[in-house]
Amino acid sequence: MTKKTIVVQQYASAARRPAVQTATLKGLGLNKIRRTRELEDTPSVRGMVNAVSHMVKIIEERG
Repeated sequence: MTKKTIVVQQYASAARRPAVQTATLKGLGLNKIRRTRELEDTPSVRGMVNAVSHMVKIIEERG
C-alpha cells in the first residue's frame, strides 16, 4: 500500500507576513521561493497548506 503524497511549491515570499505564517512555511519545509517539497497527504498537512494557500500551491498529488 503506497502512501498518498502531495508536492507543494512556495511561490511568494514570507517577508512582512505574520510570524504564524512564517512558522507554518518552516513546518512544511519551505522557506525560499520556488522551493518544492513532497509531503505526506494528511489532514494536518492539508490544513497547513490551506493556512498559507496565498503563498504556496499544490503542484501534484501522487498515490
